[in-house]
Amino acid sequence: QVQLVESGGGSVQAGGSLRLSCAASVRTSSVWHMGWFRQAPGREREFVCNINWSDAGTYCADSVKGRFTISRDNAKIAIYLQMNGLQSEDTAVYWCAASDSQYSSTWRGGYNYWGQGTQVTVSS
Repeated sequence: QVQLVESGGGSVQAGGSLRLSCAASVRTSSVWHMGWFRQAPGREREFVCNINWSDAGTYCADSVKGRFTISRDNAKIAIYLQMNGLQSEDTAVYWCAASDSQYSSTWRGGYNYWGQGTQVTVSS
């Protein structure tokens, strides 16, 4: 299995920026897609962005388009989430996820491996 570890969370003021990182410490399966999900209190976990490992194609939810950017590391199995223009609605626990499927998904069930999550808090 793939073990994922997130980092880079913290507390920022509205309009600020954060960069989240996700590194795979162990790889025993092929990875085709990696992405980010988030969950705020009282809400279901929702899709944020994902990236195709082979061609680096990206896709993000409408709620974060133009503000968040997902990217990959060319030398290792790692992804990043650059978050700009953060708003209070972005406050949530953010999870890194990986999939061994060739088919991209925005549903949590489409991912096999999950990190432990990192907290992002945006204050007004």
